[in-house]
Order: sequence, then C-alpha cells, then structure tokens
Amino acid sequence: MTTAAPPGSAPGTLVKQPGSAAPTVEVIRYGPDACEDVPAAPPAELRAGIGALPVTWINVSGLGDLDLLRGYGKAFGLHRLSLADVVNLHQRPKAEVYEGYLFIVTRMPRGGVGPETEQITLVLGENYVLTFQERPGDCFEPVRQRLRRKRGRIRDAGADYLAYALLDAVIDGYYPVLEACGERLARLEDEIIAAPSRAAITDVHDLKHDLLMLRRAIWPQRELVNALLREHAELISATTQVYLRDCYDHAVQLMDVVETYREIASALVDVYLSSVSARLNEVMKVLTIIATIFIPLGFIASVYGMNFDAKSSPWNMPELGWRYGYPFALALMLAVAVGLMVYFARRGWLGDGRRRRRRRRRRAS
Repeated sequence: MTTAAPPGSAPGTLVKQPGSAAPTVEVIRYGPDACEDVPAAPPAELRAGIGALPVTWINVSGLGDLDLLRGYGKAFGLHRLSLADVVNLHQRPKAEVYEGYLFIVTRMPRGGVGPETEQITLVLGENYVLTFQERPGDCFEPVRQRLRRKRGRIRDAGADYLAYALLDAVIDGYYPVLEACGERLARLEDEIIAAPSRAAITDVHDLKHDLLMLRRAIWPQRELVNALLREHAELISATTQVYLRDCYDHAVQLMDVVETYREIASALVDVYLSSVSARLNEVMKVLTIIATIFIPLGFIASVYGMNFDAKSSPWNMPELGWRYGYPFALALMLAVAVGLMVYFARRGWLGDGRRRRRRRRRRAS
C-alpha cells in the first residue's frame, strides 16, 4: 500500500513509502567500442562524467533515500513533479515531455510471475538514461548482457534505443505471466468439466481478478508506446521509432491475449453452472426413477397389507389362504420393477438413450 502526500500539500512533495528499500546504484557507460561498469558515486559526479562514452545508464534500485533522489533531481535538472512521480508508486504508465528530457513511467511484473507489478521510471536525456525502481531485481538482465557482449545494435545506437530496449523488456516480461494464466485456465477447464467444485469456481474468480489487474497494467502500456510514436519527441530518432512500433505491436498482442483469457474465464463460470445443473438433473432423474419404481410396489404392498378376511368372501384376498400367496406377491413386485426398468431403458431414460438408439439404427441398417 502506498502513502500519498497529505491533501493540500505543495505540488512535487516527496513522501517516503513504507518499506522502501535502501537504494543501490548501478552505472554502465558504453559506446560502439567499449562498455564499462562504473562505481557508484554521488549524483553530481555521475552527471559530470556523462560524455566520457556516448551513452550512460544509471539504474537506481530502491527509493528509501529521498535525499539521494533530490540529489539526482538537482544534478540532472529534473522537475519537482517528476521526482514526485518517482516516489508515488500508484502512477499510471505515461510519457511526459519536459525541457531537456523525456519522462516515462511504466509498470513491470514483479518477480516475473503473478499479477503484481512494480513501478519503473525512465528519464531519457540526450546521452543518458536514468531508471528508478522500487526494489532490486528486474527484467533488464538481457539488456545488460547485450551491452556487455555487444549483441545486436544496442551499443551502436543512442540513449533513445536503450530506453526502447528497457521498455521492450518490461512489456515482454508479461508474456511468462500470461503463459502461466493460460495454463491455469486449461487446468481449471478440465477440472470444471470433469468434476465441478466450489474450490474450482473460487480459483476461476481469483484468476479473473488477476487478469483484471494485468489488464489495468497492460492497457496503459499500449497507450504509453502509442504516445511516444504519436508525439515524435525530439529525443527519439526516426530509427528508434521503427522499433517502438514493434514494441507497440507486442503491447497490442498482450492486450488481445488478456481479453481472450478474460472471456474464457467468464465462459468457465457458465460451464461450471451448466455442469452443476447437469449433475443435478442426473441426480433428480435417478431419484425420480427410484420413486416411480416404488410407487406400484407400494401400491401392491398396501393392498396385501389390508388384511381382508378370506373366509367372509371368496373375493376378499384369496391369496391370503394360498400356500404360495407370499412368494406370488414378491414375484409380482419384482416383475413390475423389472418391467418398469425395461420400459425406461427403451425410452432412453436410463443412461445415454441416444447412443443406444443410434446403435439400433446402425444394426437395422
């Protein structure tokens, strides 16, 4: 849970969030011919060292030191509203153009699994990228490896391409999450069809909640990338915008998958209700058949249980004085029960009557 500034506070007020991690700083400088990890230093020194190589990436993990954040804001000329958005962790993904830099807020899947996300803030300058994240641990390791091993064109491009690569890594981080949701959907579908239970429908509702949270995180990501393409910011080159279009396609694809999974999850609720209704109908059918069979048996037993005196009239239950009267009554009940069972079977009321009728038609043909 995040803590916002008190109502009526001055714009740009910084509020430390409960449980914020102590910051760790990672600095990478690179160019076409070199890539080096630079030891952490005060913000002013890092700002002065920008330009030694074409691009500098400064990653701050943890927002527990507001003085350090103010130092970065002063050294890099960040607007106070930008710094407030860095520490206010309930921000919606967005892109804003300030004088001298481009401010981007995005949300990354936390730990690579589950619907929970954490806020990532990118500041794109002319030859540097600043990233601020809630805590250590991110999905940027492939980008670091591409920088250190000179894979692809990332070291030959500028800071705008690095910002694109980081944003693309965040968006691609949702694919494993959605894949896990798809596996949950498949398992729940099999479970609901085979043996619907309250636990299964509870899991479906939990999954729908997770998908809703993912939708709230992914939908603004699409709008964010679309805004970067639409506004044609000066800090993003035409070459990088081509790659941003591919990033936008990924965001659209993620949204399509989320919407599809939400529809499937909603359909699973209907499948559950249909399965429960079908099972109830089967139970009611069995109980009805049993009751129908015992109705004539109860009638026969009640007739023979009226204890008429056979001596008073030959029509008063002559079977009462018959040696085989009792076996006859039981045999009559058994015959009635068997006759009813045969009749129900021929009508298709026992088991899958349609299948039996199809077999008869095949035999007849």
